Amino acid sequence: MKEEIGDWIKKAESDLDVAKYNFKGNKIDAAAFFCQQATEKALKAVYIKKFDSLLKIHDLVLLSKKVEAPQEIIDLCKVLTSYYIETRYPGLFQKFSEKEVAEALMSSEKVIEWAKKNL
Repeated sequence: MKEEIGDWIKKAESDLDVAKYNFKGNKIDAAAFFCQQATEKALKAVYIKKFDSLLKIHDLVLLSKKVEAPQEIIDLCKVLTSYYIETRYPGLFQKFSEKEVAEALMSSEKVIEWAKKNL
C-alpha cells in the first residue's frame, strides 16, 4: 500500500503541474478542473494511508472530513469540489475567472502540502 500512496501523491503533483500549464496557456476551465483533480488525489493518498483502502468519491469536502483535515483545508475544498462538474459541461454552469482559478491553484497547493505532511 505504501507504493500506492506515493503514486497517488505523485499524480496529485503532476495534475497540479498540468493545472499551472493550462493556466499559463489561458485554458482556464482546464486549469480549474486539474486543480480539483490534484486536490482529490492528494486527499485520497491520505485516505489510503489512514484506512488502507480507496474511497471512490469526488466530493472533496466529504473526503477532507473523512481524513480529519483541519477546517482551513475543508474550507478550501468547499470551493474546489465544484470544479469537478462545473468545468466539464458547457453552458450549464458559470465560467471561472482568472482570479478564481489563480486562487484555486494556491488552494490546491495548500491541500497537497497538508496531505504530504500527513503521509
